[in-house]
Amino acid sequence: MKKLWELYSYSIILFVLSLLSVCIFLIHLDEHEKKDFMKITVNEGDSLWKIAGEFSDEHKLTSTDFVKWVEKNNGILGGRIFPGDEIVIPVVSNKSSQTEYASSYLK
Repeated sequence: MKKLWELYSYSIILFVLSLLSVCIFLIHLDEHEKKDFMKITVNEGDSLWKIAGEFSDEHKLTSTDFVKWVEKNNGILGGRIFPGDEIVIPVVSNKSSQTEYASSYLK
């Protein structure tokens, strides 16, 4: 074991540091992604277009792009959503302002 360490100590240290860096990067990436999306529950009378309009201040997409993104990332066909469905929408999560504005949508 000592001879193995002497021969490959730099490689082992480099491997461990690389692995640690990747883990830290993935954790940071996961935290960043959570801030860019919000899960909402669909209410009676909601449509993707209505939701796009109501959250227009929290996203930087056109309504058409917003609807396409939601359909693609939630597996929705033809914009058909139903009351009680939970969908993920691409909005910047700012809990203090959204809680007052969209309290009926938050899970």
